[in-house]
Amino acid sequence: MIYIYNCYGGTHSSAMAAAYHLKKLPEDRIPSKEEILNIDIFNKLTPKDMGRIIFHGIDEDGHKVYTLGRGSSKAMIPALNELFLLLNDGTKTDKVIFSNASPTVPLAMTFGGLFSRRLHIDFIGIPLLVKGAKQTYHNTITLVKRTIEIGKTTKNQIEILENKNLEVNKLF
Repeated sequence: MIYIYNCYGGTHSSAMAAAYHLKKLPEDRIPSKEEILNIDIFNKLTPKDMGRIIFHGIDEDGHKVYTLGRGSSKAMIPALNELFLLLNDGTKTDKVIFSNASPTVPLAMTFGGLFSRRLHIDFIGIPLLVKGAKQTYHNTITLVKRTIEIGKTTKNQIEILENKNLEVNKLF
């Protein structure tokens, strides 16, 4: 099975989801600032990286975990869905689970990403990103657990999870 966590830039919420999925972040507590900032691609990607499917590792069940920054495109995930179907051409290959991590993003993380990645004002952006990451961490855990459960139970070859029911309080 292949898990692809996706969000706008691919460098914050989806990176956290992949790190949690691969047990690089704790389940029993909110990660520290250092643990968040040490996630392999957290706050490191640029707009040129959008559209790249980035491999993060293999989980404890032998499944591959990736992230994807899709930008503002509403067509990217459906296009990838069609591409995977075309490549499979009726043959049984790995299931692919696309899981949208964007609904977990609180306002602090949105503004943090804007200040840090777009405006290059890290002294404002990074503290906001860390605050947002901590604020939504329980939502990230819920999203990943739900994604894994659907991956185990779906009969579909490709599953697209929008995760709209995981929206968080968007206030600072």
